[in-house]
Amino acid sequence: MDVLLENADDILAGFLMTLRLLLFGGLGALVIGLVVAVLRICPVASLRGFATVYTELIRNIPLTLLLLFMVFVLPLIVPDKPPYVVLASIGLAVYTSPFVAEALRSGINGVPVGQAEAARSIGLGFGQTLSLIVLPQALRMVVPPLINVFIALTKNTSVAGGFFVVELFATARQLTNSNGQAVIPILVGVACFYLLITIPLGLIAGQIEKKVRVLR
Repeated sequence: MDVLLENADDILAGFLMTLRLLLFGGLGALVIGLVVAVLRICPVASLRGFATVYTELIRNIPLTLLLLFMVFVLPLIVPDKPPYVVLASIGLAVYTSPFVAEALRSGINGVPVGQAEAARSIGLGFGQTLSLIVLPQALRMVVPPLINVFIALTKNTSVAGGFFVVELFATARQLTNSNGQAVIPILVGVACFYLLITIPLGLIAGQIEKKVRVLR
C-alpha cells in the first residue's frame, strides 16, 4: 500500500489518460460507426460494398497492428506529426468503429420493416426515414450492446501503453519495474481503477436494458 500511496499522482495521471483515450476513442468510434452503419443499409450498392469491406477488414486486424501503423507509419505520411495520444485515440476509434457499426445495424434491422414502408408511403426519403423514424427506435435498443463495446474499449486502451502513451497500464508496468517486491499490490490497485470505469458502465447497461424491456 505504501507504494500505491507514494505513487498516487502517477497512478492518477495514468487513470486520467485512460479516461481521455476512452472518451476520444469512444466518440470517434461512435461517429465512424454511425456512418458505416448507414452505408451498410443504404440503397447504393457500391457504398454498401465499401462499408462491408471496411467492417470485415478492420475488425479482423489486431489492435496492436493498427496502433503500430498509426504510430510509426502514419507520421511518415502526415507532414506534422500529431502527439502519440492523438494517434492512439484515432487508432482506438477506428478499431472500435466496426463493432459500433454492427451494434447499430442490428438495432436498425430490429425495427419493424412496416415502419420504413409507412414512412416511404407518405413521401419521406431514405435519409428522412432513417433519421426521423428508424434511428430513434434503433438507438434505444442498442444502448446496452454499445456500452459493452465501450467496456471492451476501456480494456483495449491498455494496448496504447506499448506505444509511448503513459496510461494506466503503462504506469503499472513502470511501477512494477521499479518496485518488484510490490507487484501484487500495484496490479490489484491498478485493476481497481479499471473497475471504476467498467463496473458503472455495466450497471448503466443493465438499467437501460431493464427500461427498454419494460417499454417493449
